[in-house]
Amino acid sequence: MIKTEEMIKKADYVLVVNKDYEIVYNSRTDASIGGSGEKTYRNFFEMYPSLGRSNSSIVKTMTEGVGVFNDVQEWTDINGKVYVTQNITIPLFNEGQVVGVVELTKDLTTVGDVRRKDAFLDKISKEGKFRPNREATDKISFEDILTINDEMLSAIEQAKVFATSSNPVLIYGDTGTGKEMFAQAIINHIARPQQKVIIQNCAAVPENLIEGILFGTVKGSYTGAENKKGLFEEANNGIFFLDELNALPYAVQGKLLRVLQEGTFRPIGSNVEKKTNVKIIAAMNIDPMEAIEKNVLRKDLFYRLSSNMIYLPPLKERKDDIEYLIDNYIDHFNEVYGKDVKGISDELRNFFLKYEWEGNVRELKHVIESMISMTRNDILGFYELPIYLSGKSKKQKQREGIAKEVVLDLSSQNFNLRDAVENVEREMITTVLRNTKGNKTKAGEILGIPRQTLKYKMTKLGIED
Repeated sequence: MIKTEEMIKKADYVLVVNKDYEIVYNSRTDASIGGSGEKTYRNFFEMYPSLGRSNSSIVKTMTEGVGVFNDVQEWTDINGKVYVTQNITIPLFNEGQVVGVVELTKDLTTVGDVRRKDAFLDKISKEGKFRPNREATDKISFEDILTINDEMLSAIEQAKVFATSSNPVLIYGDTGTGKEMFAQAIINHIARPQQKVIIQNCAAVPENLIEGILFGTVKGSYTGAENKKGLFEEANNGIFFLDELNALPYAVQGKLLRVLQEGTFRPIGSNVEKKTNVKIIAAMNIDPMEAIEKNVLRKDLFYRLSSNMIYLPPLKERKDDIEYLIDNYIDHFNEVYGKDVKGISDELRNFFLKYEWEGNVRELKHVIESMISMTRNDILGFYELPIYLSGKSKKQKQREGIAKEVVLDLSSQNFNLRDAVENVEREMITTVLRNTKGNKTKAGEILGIPRQTLKYKMTKLGIED
């Protein structure tokens, strides 16, 4: 592992968070020093939704007031980017109270030299996994999956049946729909030794390392290579969960197919076949047929996995679950933060039911946590929404208001479709321009069209500035 002194000198990124878990500074997004320039959300849990209170070095340091050194974490940011980092996390005190945390990060997802590659491989080989929050995940059962949706309940029953089969299981659905939770429930439902559970996120490892991590290496197979066991050898007679399977390089998928078909593999640089007997659970955040069309999933591998498939629908298609989850998360985070929130306003509930929830259940959970952590009220309203949602709620209100104002009077029309469409367009554009006081840029945003298109339509429909 990298020494503490060396890491302090060579930290790739610096993150500063205050006691309210607001991000004060994030060098990863600071464009002035070569960062991505991407928007940083003020709330730590919004920016990094995969990090919770039980698996974050930031939270541990904030709550316990002690530093965390050389901690390795796997996490995902709000844009879906996966990282593996080594962290030094230090508390900041004022008059004996923790007022914030500074975290220095070494990015292991972009390791470059052989020595650091070997350290990364050693970490994987010795532990067999990056498994955040193991104590919590060991206890997850199907009863812990919160849902009242018929399709999800059916998926749970499928998963229970698939858990008793020796065939591999493929779980697919959008990011945040609960694939990892389903996998953990299946794992805990299987009567196999729990010490033989290996979990690997395929997107968390550089492409040039993943084959060696999965199948092992032989000394001399490449510069600096040593004799190392792969995860399939470590997982023999156990369970192997491959998350984000679609991120596995196409060529490596061929070796995985051989494991599934014949139970054999060869380490990199070896001519010797090795055997392994594992129950494989795989997860994807893309429809398998779409992945095949995009050439990120082998068709023959899909056919081998397709006998036991579980689809998790997005939250926007499970309106009944939205309200159910809101009530459950309010109860949960009331206990975590010592609050007594009774519910949400009717207006906010209406917004939540119409919102797309691109981050699905994970996004909803962190939105409720963010709101409860900051509120002093009994009922949550729009004013407590995270910043990125506030703008979306305003646009939705504007569209709903416009829809109420625009009424097509069929009695005055001759039922010519083109005329009717032009009349509605003219009325909508006029109404929006009136509401924005003639600001074409804002009007275009509300109408969902570019400013140039709006100007063209204004000329065509005879609408004056």
